[in-house]
Amino acid sequence: MIFKNPLDLINNSFLFLKKKCRSLYLNSSTYNKKISSSNNNFLEYRPSPNLLDCLIKYDKKRIKIENYSLNEIWNNKNLKEKDYNNLNSFFWLFSLDLKSSKKDTHFIIIQWIEKNYNYNSKSWKIDIIAKRVIAWISNSKLTYEEGDLDYKKRFNDVVKKQINHVINEIEKSEWVDDKMIGCAAIILSGLSYKDEDGYLDFGLNLLKKIIKFSFDNDGFPKSRNIRKLKFYLKYFVLIREWLKESQTEIPEYIDENIYYLGQAYAFIWQNNKKDILFNGNHETKNIEFDQYLEKLGYKFKNQGNELGGYAILKNKKISLIMDIGSSPEKKFSSNYQAGSLSFEIISNGKKLICNSGYFQNFNHKLNELSKSSAIHSTLILNDRSSCKFKKTSNNHSKISQNLRVLKKNIIFEKNYWKINASHDGYLKEYGVIHDREIEFYPEQIKFIGHDKIIFKNSFKMLKFEIRFHLEPKVKVMKTQDNKSILIEIDGEGWKLNSNNNDINIDNGLYFGKKNSFTKNQNMFISGMTNNQNHTIKWELTKL
Repeated sequence: MIFKNPLDLINNSFLFLKKKCRSLYLNSSTYNKKISSSNNNFLEYRPSPNLLDCLIKYDKKRIKIENYSLNEIWNNKNLKEKDYNNLNSFFWLFSLDLKSSKKDTHFIIIQWIEKNYNYNSKSWKIDIIAKRVIAWISNSKLTYEEGDLDYKKRFNDVVKKQINHVINEIEKSEWVDDKMIGCAAIILSGLSYKDEDGYLDFGLNLLKKIIKFSFDNDGFPKSRNIRKLKFYLKYFVLIREWLKESQTEIPEYIDENIYYLGQAYAFIWQNNKKDILFNGNHETKNIEFDQYLEKLGYKFKNQGNELGGYAILKNKKISLIMDIGSSPEKKFSSNYQAGSLSFEIISNGKKLICNSGYFQNFNHKLNELSKSSAIHSTLILNDRSSCKFKKTSNNHSKISQNLRVLKKNIIFEKNYWKINASHDGYLKEYGVIHDREIEFYPEQIKFIGHDKIIFKNSFKMLKFEIRFHLEPKVKVMKTQDNKSILIEIDGEGWKLNSNNNDINIDNGLYFGKKNSFTKNQNMFISGMTNNQNHTIKWELTKL
């Protein structure tokens, strides 16, 4: 412990010095010469802009470039970081009316080139470059056509210069998202310039590395993050469609990964058409993506009960979803939420029991709060999460103490369902295993839960709480005998009870919508452990 702070100081000083030296090199004339392109080939493959419909969220009402103050676009120095990034990514090009002036569009791009032709740390971030290149090439009718030879040469030079920088730096990027977006931009550039610079081969080889690094043996993201699952599927489909449209051979491994990601997407979303709020997920508009997939002829099916550490049992009216997976490795845990064995119930298309979602903004204190077990429908001990997190240098937090799922058992029959699993997240600190079993009796429309707190070492008294979170509009009320809670959800009535335990209603926060929160309520069973194998039984019955 005596040497911890000095070692941290030395390590941080070394990293700072290394970063400073790297910055000096990237801003040097030597590096500028290295990434400058000498080839004079011109843009040949020009993709259809509508292939980006899966990624771009733009207003249906089209705007004209003439409506912008053309001389002021790049002179605003007071932009917030998000607005600056959005402006420099050029994804706003997809909102322009195709009748907009090509000359004015070219003028804006020339202005950008004059201010940003050489590397700078703000507008040359990998993800921003990648989006910018994709936007410029995909909107070639506005950005490229009818340009004179000098304009086209400057356009091509700066595209290639940026891609050369991405190729040079992408292996150093910590974020797999950056790698995926950057990889897509490299592949598109290779297709558009007929791979005279070797971009296509580099991009496809990078894609193989991303697959090996990011996916498990079932093709599910190792982060177990549902948003990332959809993110990857969108980019793999987009890359495939570019290859197809440009009449380039589609590698077998791309089709294979789309198949596995599609299977997972069907399992997680298409079978229920309801967002499940586990591990960094929030409410989305997947219907538009479904329409995009259908238009391009992609159809996915999955009738399994378990994938990616999630179990989903369902019939026409009821769905039971439970997290039965171990926590991801530290490097994949930036968006992980400590909700092991948490569950959700969907009844007739409505969330009866849910988790409370995820506040995505890493710079906000609610991000840390939303990683806690307290906002999941699961067990917590002594107000402590089943995992521990530690802040990283870029303000993200990753797992510092993870957990393993020790066993799992799924039974799915017409008149009887059961999901049973246990984890060791409380073993190191409290010597405890949490074992959860949820049974469902379809004929009675009744759930019975058993949460077992199993002491592997000596017994100790611990405070426990089991939370059952609700969506904001769900109404709850305790019965007069204080032994049950009545739930009303769009005309359906349910009752939660737990004999011999305290059962109450509490206020909370719901993070289901991206980067926002609303008040909600949750029901909770609480008490103190009183024996070596303490079991909390609860029942949830439809009235």
